[in-house]
Amino acid sequence: MRHFVSFAALASTFVVSFASAADSPDPLTRPLPGRPEWTRAYAPIRIYGNTYYVGSEGISALLVDTGAGLVLLDVGMPQFAPQVEANIGKLGFKLADVKYVLNSHAHVDHAGGIAAIVRDSGATAIASPSGTKALREGHVVADDPQAAEVANAVFPAAARVREVADGEAVRLGNTAITAHFTPGHTPGSTTWTWESCENGKCLNIVYSDSLTAISSDGFHFLADATHGDLSASFRKSIHTVATLPCDILVSTHPDASGADARLVKLATQREPNPMVDAQACSRFAAEYEKMLDARIAKEKAAQGKKS
Repeated sequence: MRHFVSFAALASTFVVSFASAADSPDPLTRPLPGRPEWTRAYAPIRIYGNTYYVGSEGISALLVDTGAGLVLLDVGMPQFAPQVEANIGKLGFKLADVKYVLNSHAHVDHAGGIAAIVRDSGATAIASPSGTKALREGHVVADDPQAAEVANAVFPAAARVREVADGEAVRLGNTAITAHFTPGHTPGSTTWTWESCENGKCLNIVYSDSLTAISSDGFHFLADATHGDLSASFRKSIHTVATLPCDILVSTHPDASGADARLVKLATQREPNPMVDAQACSRFAAEYEKMLDARIAKEKAAQGKKS
């Protein structure tokens, strides 16, 4: 696995790549710790139809043009928000046309810049109930598997946030973007899907949340004194992603699903479109189910030693 680094470990490797934000007096874009690639600028590019990549090298952010306004999915770190705004402009769109900002999960590397975009565009952020709580309060929720490590790494709270229900579609213009709750990596993790059309051909796009079974020390996915067994719901989330209608997959960390390599290829090849891969979701899910299996086996072994 490629990007499974705890937030605690990042403190000693903090690098801000987006230099113009390095000394930002703006509290909503003030730099927070992160890996270098999380804030490394990446040229915006159309993925397919009305869907564009506007994120960094290491953190995905997608833009969807609905014909009646724009929908942004994630932003990245707080200090990367100005670059996302610039990327939107480079594509010929107006920031003021962003109506919704949808969140995958409320960790600083995906949600940290949402507050700035909400303020600057007038948009409303949308997340699961758990994600909404985190975005409103500006820190991870207490039952997050990584809460013990990232609880002090707060991020700017967003001014306008509303909840979405599992299976609910966020509708704008000619597009419906559906929320699929996929808890595990965080309690509020959400995968989003929609249909995008180009030259009369419509494809299913999946923006999958992280499926990594990682946590701070001492947290268990198996039942412990603070919660019940979380492994079954985590496995259900993985199976949800595996069985979604899926022609194009972009994961929240592009390298987690191979989307990073496909995006690089897309810059020089449009036909056949390298982003199109009907097996991407099933392969992605299978890889991370193996990781969950290994984590559960490790926890069971540790329980056996204690008994």
